[in-house]
Amino acid sequence: MEERYLLGNEAIAHACLEAPVGFVSGYPGTPSSEVIEILASRPDLSCSVEWSVNEKVALENALAVAWCGVRAFCTMKHVGLNVAADPLMTSAYTGVTGGLVLMVADDPFAHSSQNEQDSRMYAKFARIPCLDPSTIQEAHDMVRDAFALSEEFGLPVMFRPTTRICHSKGDVALGPAIPFTGKGEFHRDPRQYVVIPAHTRVLHRKLNEKQPEIRKRLSQLSYNQYQVRGRKAVIASGIAASYVQEILPPDISFMKIGAYPVDEEWLAGFVRMHESVLVIEELFPMVEEAVREVAGCVPVHGKKDGHAPYEGELSPDVVARIMTSCGFSPAVEYPAVQPVPDLPPRPPILCAGCMHRPVFYAIRKVFRDGIYPSDIGCYTLGVQLGAVDTTICMGASITVGSGIFHSGEERDVVATIGDSTFLHTGIQGLMNAVYNGAEMTVVILDNRTTAMTGHQPNPNTGYTACGTAVPPLSLEAICRACGVIYVETVDPYDLVSLTAALRSAKERPGVKVVIAKQPCVITARRAGVKRGRFTVDSDTCTGCGVCVKFGCPAIEQHEEKAFINDLCSGCAVCMQICPSGAIGKEGAR
Repeated sequence: MEERYLLGNEAIAHACLEAPVGFVSGYPGTPSSEVIEILASRPDLSCSVEWSVNEKVALENALAVAWCGVRAFCTMKHVGLNVAADPLMTSAYTGVTGGLVLMVADDPFAHSSQNEQDSRMYAKFARIPCLDPSTIQEAHDMVRDAFALSEEFGLPVMFRPTTRICHSKGDVALGPAIPFTGKGEFHRDPRQYVVIPAHTRVLHRKLNEKQPEIRKRLSQLSYNQYQVRGRKAVIASGIAASYVQEILPPDISFMKIGAYPVDEEWLAGFVRMHESVLVIEELFPMVEEAVREVAGCVPVHGKKDGHAPYEGELSPDVVARIMTSCGFSPAVEYPAVQPVPDLPPRPPILCAGCMHRPVFYAIRKVFRDGIYPSDIGCYTLGVQLGAVDTTICMGASITVGSGIFHSGEERDVVATIGDSTFLHTGIQGLMNAVYNGAEMTVVILDNRTTAMTGHQPNPNTGYTACGTAVPPLSLEAICRACGVIYVETVDPYDLVSLTAALRSAKERPGVKVVIAKQPCVITARRAGVKRGRFTVDSDTCTGCGVCVKFGCPAIEQHEEKAFINDLCSGCAVCMQICPSGAIGKEGAR
C-alpha cells in the first residue's frame, strides 16, 4: 500500500489502473477531464483510452466493451449525461458482463457549467446503483468497489464525484496498478442485447427484481453508515457529509449516505430512533425525500421546509448556518465568507490574441443588426463583445439559429460554434438547417483543439488522446456533405479576408458556412510560435480608443493614449483596426 498526495481526479484515475480497467472513454468537461488525461499520459498504460466525439458515443463504446466481459470506465460531466441518457436508460435493461462504471462529475454552483443538475436523479431514473463520495480517499475506493458491484448485479454503476472532490487534494492510500491483459469476447444473446418490445418487457421486470438485493448489498458497504449519539440526528451525503463531520457536536447522531438506492428498512430504523432529523445534501433533496417517506411522525428538516438551499454548493460555514437555523447547534462556529471590499471585478476574458475576438468583431461589423446564437466553449465569452445572444447546450447554436429563422424573424442569423462542439453535436443541426431550408450564416471557430476544457484533442487535431497521429478530418468536406454550397475557410487574423467572406455569405441564400481557422493562442505558444510584439507610436496615436474597445487584454490606455503590454501575442489585428496607423510591429519603425 502506497500513500500519495493527489488531486481527486488523479486518485480516481489510479483506481482505474488498480481495477484493472480494459477500456476508458469520455468527452472532456470540467471537472471530469483530468481522469482521461492522466491515464493517457502514463507510459505504462495497458488499456485502451479514447476521447470520444461526444458522451453518447463514449458510453456506447464502453457499454459494448462491458458486453464483451472487459471492465470499462466512461467519464463526463453532469450535462454530458443528458447527451448519453439514451444509452444509459437502456443499458440498465441489457446489463453488462464486465464491470461498467460511469463517472459523472457534478458541478454545484455551476463553476464552469450552464446548470446545476443533480446526476443522482438519473441513476434513480435508470434504477442503477450510484456511489457518491465524501472524501478523495472514498472516491478512490468507490471506483474499485463500483466495478465489483457492476459485475455482481450485471448493471452499470454510476460514480458521482463533485467539483470539490475532483479538484481538491489529499493523502490517498493506493493499491498496486495491475496491467490489463484480458481480451474481450462477445457472446451472442439477442434476448439480452436486442431491445425489441418483446425482449424489453422481460428485461424491465428483471431489472426491477434486482432492486431489493441492490439495496441490501449497498447497506452492507461502509459508504452508508451511522452512529447513534443523541435524540437529534443529521443525515448527509457526498461532500456535505465531510462538512457536517467537521462541526457536529458529540451529542447529535450522524448518518452518512454514499450509496444509492438506500435500503428503506435500514434507513427507517435509524430515523425513528430520534426526535428530529436534519438532512444536508447538495442540490436536489433526494436523500431528504427518502427520509421523509420512512420518518413517520419524526420531524424532518432540510430543503423542503426552507432550512437548506436547493441551489449552489455547500461549505462548512453554510452547513453551520443550516444546523443553527433548526436548533442543531454546531460544535464549531464558522464565520460567513465575505467578499473583499472594493475589489475590482475580474470576469473571465478571451486571451490576448485569441482568434475568437476578431471573428466577433467582424461579425458585428458585417451583421450590425443580426441575431447571434452561440454555443459551449471559450467563445461563449463573446457575450462580453455583444456577439452572443443565446447559449443553451452543446451544438445548439445552429439549431437555435434555424429555429429563429423559421419563427419569421427577418434579421440576419449568425451562429458561432467551435470545431470540437461542431463535431460533438453540431453536424446534425447543420444537416437539419440545410434540409429544412433555413437562411443563416454559420461560423465554425476552428482553433484546432478543445480549448475550454484543457486543450484535449479531437478528430480535427490529427492525434488521439494517447498522442497517436491520425489523419485529421475535413470540416469543409463535412459541411459540403451536409448540403452547404458556400463553404469558405479564412484566417481570422486577416480582417480583410474575414470580413469579405462574411459579406459574401450575407449576400447568398440558404445556409452558409465560414470556417475561421487559426490555432488556439495558448497551443501556438506551447508549440513555440513567435510572431513578435506590437507597439503604439504615442506621437501618432490620437487616443480614439478603437483598439481599447476591441477588448484585447494586451491593450491598455495610459494618459489618454493606447499602450500594448507584455501579453501581446503578435496577432496584428489591432494594427488592422487602428484608424490612425499608430500601431506597428516592435522594431519595425
